[in-house]
Amino acid sequence: MFDQLIQTSLRNRLLILVIAAVTMMYGIQQSDSLSVDVFPDLNKPVVTVLTEAGGLAPEEVEQLVSFPLENILNGVPGVTRIRSTSGLGLSIIYVEFDWGTDIYRNRQFVSERMEQATAQLPSGIRPVMGPVSSIMGEIMLIALPLTDGEGGNAMAAREYADFVLRPRLLSIPGISQVIPIGGEVRQVRVTPNTTAMRVLDVSLEQLSDALQSFAANRGGGFTDINGQEYVIRNQGRTLQLTDLQKLSVGWRQGRSIRLSQIASVSYAPAVKRGDGGYNGSPAVVVNIQKQPGADTIDLTQEIELALQELAAGLPPAVSAPQILFRQADFIQASVANVTQALRDGAILVSLILFVFLLSARTTMISLLAIPMSLALTLIIFKLLNQTINVMTLGGLAIAIGELVDDSVIDVENILRRLKQNRAASRPK
Repeated sequence: MFDQLIQTSLRNRLLILVIAAVTMMYGIQQSDSLSVDVFPDLNKPVVTVLTEAGGLAPEEVEQLVSFPLENILNGVPGVTRIRSTSGLGLSIIYVEFDWGTDIYRNRQFVSERMEQATAQLPSGIRPVMGPVSSIMGEIMLIALPLTDGEGGNAMAAREYADFVLRPRLLSIPGISQVIPIGGEVRQVRVTPNTTAMRVLDVSLEQLSDALQSFAANRGGGFTDINGQEYVIRNQGRTLQLTDLQKLSVGWRQGRSIRLSQIASVSYAPAVKRGDGGYNGSPAVVVNIQKQPGADTIDLTQEIELALQELAAGLPPAVSAPQILFRQADFIQASVANVTQALRDGAILVSLILFVFLLSARTTMISLLAIPMSLALTLIIFKLLNQTINVMTLGGLAIAIGELVDDSVIDVENILRRLKQNRAASRPK
């Protein structure tokens, strides 16, 4: 069979050359469309369920949240293991499924069970599913350094990260999560004056009820006037502290009691358990994670382009974004190493063959074996939906050595046999 293949190739030299050229061009074209990542897709289908239980200790979170959720999620089709972590006010449950199952179908199964879990959890606690992310999903860490981390500057930086930067990055296809860390989350703080409340006979329950119903738009149905329907709306949504200070919390002697009479109202940072920094100074750190199968290098370029677009709208107290971690650097370094190995291998093969065989033809044939083999490899990667990553690049680097060794031996053997055949065919 091997002899027949050789004879057929020799009889159809032009066709073989055309097929080789087309294969090489097609392989080079496919190299641009292959995804580039740090590792191959090793993501076992996992659905993450997050539940916030503010004020509960880890023991209560385990007993009241994690344990009931584990019991409800047990028996979901395709589940192989369920793990949970219970911390201060937070429960995280990892639901692992069989290899090869559809992650979106698995999320549908978990979502159906979570609807049943609401009735068994404490009041006001509702579990949510985390987004689909990759095992090596953290592709970038961006710091927004603050020129002055005090007062409203830290709040402005966090608001910029939450309401400007985060929505812009999430609009990039392939981004799974954008998590801001640090800064200060702005909130309205109402500090009751218990003495004034006692004098005006206002209870904490009255104050709480009034605050819960503040700044909300409500519908009042509709009315029919002269044959036309008019929608009744109560527009109460506002962001002004003066409107909140005028809020009525009760009545005394036929007069309304305003919130400003019994409490002080101001903007204040929310209580936080962590913070972010850059070079010893306050900063808002943004964690960017990608979806499985997304191209890390392409996403990184899109993120950097978005940062350039948003640079003109930075708050005065925020310096230019600084890259703390960039996974694409590691990938590009790995690709550069393999490219260097290819270049060095081609140069060494050329020198060795030309010096020992003194034949430009045999040297060219051996050199063509390297790009031809790589082109076929890239085509197979595309057909099998594989990615260019550290492990595949390492395998290619090792294979190049074997390829060079085989090409040198084969070409030298062919050249020796051709010389023997010429010598045997000469008349004695």
